[in-house]
Amino acid sequence: MSRRVFFSFHYDRDIWRVNQVRNSRAFTDKSDEAYFFDHSLWEETKKKGDDALRQLINSGLKGASVTAVLIGAETSTRRWVKYEIDRSHSEGMGLLGVYIHRLTNREGNTDTKGANPFSQFPTWGSSVTTYDWEADNGFENFASWVEKATKAAGR
Repeated sequence: MSRRVFFSFHYDRDIWRVNQVRNSRAFTDKSDEAYFFDHSLWEETKKKGDDALRQLINSGLKGASVTAVLIGAETSTRRWVKYEIDRSHSEGMGLLGVYIHRLTNREGNTDTKGANPFSQFPTWGSSVTTYDWEADNGFENFASWVEKATKAAGR
């Protein structure tokens, strides 16, 4: 079944790694719809202020089944990632985390493993499953992770 996936991540630091996920076989058959913010749209909206950013995020979340947080070294410290997680949870969406620190950036460097961003939500965050893109073979397994998170949310 096709699921619409909203991706939450630290744009400036991790976009190169995120694009490796986006360009993987998990999306090549187009059976899974993924929502990514275009950088120019994000930058233009940032100039308009916080309310405009909230509206952009809320628009992206609308109709999504799952939010996949792609976790890099600094993802858990990002204000808008926290907002996206909180909003996804309050909307009853499925949530999952995927560590992407082992993927390389454009210089060919991996990164340090970041903190689990769901730990900032003590009443429910420990129930969110996290995976490692490399160690858990995200290339082959991402669709099943999305399905599992969707079902866990009762969608």
